[in-house]
Amino acid sequence: MRAATLSVVLWALSSAASAQFQPMSTTPIGADQPLTIEVWSDVVCPFCYIGKRELESALSRFPHRDQVKVVWKSFELDANAPDRAPHDTYGMLMERYRIGREEAVARVSGVTQRAASLGLKYDYDKVIVGSSFQAHRLLQYAKSKGKGDAMKERLFRAYFTEGKHLADKPTLVALAKEVGINADEVRYDLDNDAWVREVRADEQEARRLGVSGVPFFVFDRRFAVSGAQSSAVFRQALEKAWEVSGK
Repeated sequence: MRAATLSVVLWALSSAASAQFQPMSTTPIGADQPLTIEVWSDVVCPFCYIGKRELESALSRFPHRDQVKVVWKSFELDANAPDRAPHDTYGMLMERYRIGREEAVARVSGVTQRAASLGLKYDYDKVIVGSSFQAHRLLQYAKSKGKGDAMKERLFRAYFTEGKHLADKPTLVALAKEVGINADEVRYDLDNDAWVREVRADEQEARRLGVSGVPFFVFDRRFAVSGAQSSAVFRQALEKAWEVSGK
């Protein structure tokens, strides 16, 4: 049962999958290196926040947690989104899926309940729908300062719980300051073209992999887990990746 559960979402580098994963890296990962989990996700994706919590839960029970590194990769669910959409989350769902508002509210309710089971509070009455591109630029900067995870968490909470506008540069500067990042540097970078190349590189890599949805988790460039799976599945993936790495 354990293997069957994992096989649904875990892909090994077989002959069928090697072409898909080959573009990621041609450099062997040494046994002295940390087990690296690269995560493609969007800060406006509800399942990405849920997936982050499920992964963290698995890591908290993984005996080699101190030898695991998580790297956040940029992915925009809607690269053509305006800075601020003319509708709320319910209106967006109604337009995208051709459903009524009552059904849209019901769909959101299901996601909100799962989030709540993990200690996350989603308040869709506050959410401001719009582009996440500027937030991804900030995240790339935060990663360069060793603050990637803290910034990712703060952006998620700002969007889903507090109703912050993540395309608004002053808002992003304030959020960066909260996690200990130099506000003046962030302001300068956001006002210029800094970190655009890094965001686009992550997105291009995702396209080469055939990633069409997020969250998408790659373990040591050997295995991938797609979607906001349970912490049990992530724990299995961690154990398998650790076993195969020979660490």
